Amino acid sequence: MKKLWLIFAQTTTAGLAVWFLLTTLYPQWRPGVAAKAPPPPVLPAPAPAAIAVTSGPSSYHDAVARAMPAVVNIYTAKAVKSRKHPLLNDPILKRYFGDRFGGDEAQRASSLGSGVIVSEHGYIVTNNHVVESADEIEVALADGRTAEAKVIGTDPDTDLAVIKIDLDKLPVIAFADVEKVQVGDVMLAIGNPFGVGQTVTMGIVSALGRSQLGINTFENFVQTDAAINPGNSGGALVDAAGNLVGINSAIYSNSGGSLGIGFAIPATTVKQVMDAIIKDGAVTRGWLGVEAQDVTPELAASFKLKDIQGALIAGIVRGSPADRAGLRPGDILQSIDGKPVTDSSTMLNLIAALKPDVDVEMLAYRSGQQQSFKVHIGKRPKINNQ
Repeated sequence: MKKLWLIFAQTTTAGLAVWFLLTTLYPQWRPGVAAKAPPPPVLPAPAPAAIAVTSGPSSYHDAVARAMPAVVNIYTAKAVKSRKHPLLNDPILKRYFGDRFGGDEAQRASSLGSGVIVSEHGYIVTNNHVVESADEIEVALADGRTAEAKVIGTDPDTDLAVIKIDLDKLPVIAFADVEKVQVGDVMLAIGNPFGVGQTVTMGIVSALGRSQLGINTFENFVQTDAAINPGNSGGALVDAAGNLVGINSAIYSNSGGSLGIGFAIPATTVKQVMDAIIKDGAVTRGWLGVEAQDVTPELAASFKLKDIQGALIAGIVRGSPADRAGLRPGDILQSIDGKPVTDSSTMLNLIAALKPDVDVEMLAYRSGQQQSFKVHIGKRPKINNQ
């Protein structure tokens, strides 16, 4: 009996020890203690959603291969007379030394630029300042051929010119839809900078519709940071597909080299001027005969205008269409043929787009109220101011 009791005591003690150990490790097993839910698993924080990025091509070889054959190098030359000192015309000096010490001496001045073939018939668009006053014009194609060119017509107001060569099987560039071009689009500039040979540089569209820069009379530039240097003038600014977006025309630079601010004449203007020159030999534009300036906040407050827009007429040419229609200095043009006038540059472009010898309604602000004027548009003369 004593032995059984000892076995019972030992078994009970061992059981209590095991129970104590288990309830220590798992307290929820103790009587009266509510079971606790296991803690949630620790998961890594979700990564932010990726932004979809449309990657561009790793190479623009196809665009260059499409556009480059239509871009040409232009070399011009003109005669420049160098006048020597009058004493060297002395007859005694001539008697002993001949004419090499007297009289005027004719020299040749040469320059270079670029151009773009826009027609299989040999028409090439370039800048007016590239071929201006040139006696000789030579065009070098990308395929190695060369030809003499003749000037078909020029338009100094936009700094564009059309020249022509007589060669067959000419590559022609395709025009881009400039209305679809946006700031940030990739652009390629093709030309002949510094005469080193045909060169391609890359950048983006930095701005659209740049005006009032004092470069041309009519300005609506595409600004780009693609490197443009002397010799690039008249060359092509093309998009990533090789289509013509503009004609490279000018750069902003104090040193003469590229600072990342270049300007190209948009393809829409190029096509309008090109078509007019090829058809008529010149560009015909409408003319109003006024000198205008932008409406500043101070002028708007002075005239009690609700909006800071319009073109203030500062002067009128006597006998001009504006003068005959009754417009006068101090009037603020607000609308031309139903189109709003936002500033003097817009006014200039709207008038230039009109055909001469047509009647157009214009709205102007005078003496605190808007008045209507019927203007018979004239033909723009070859002057620098509207």
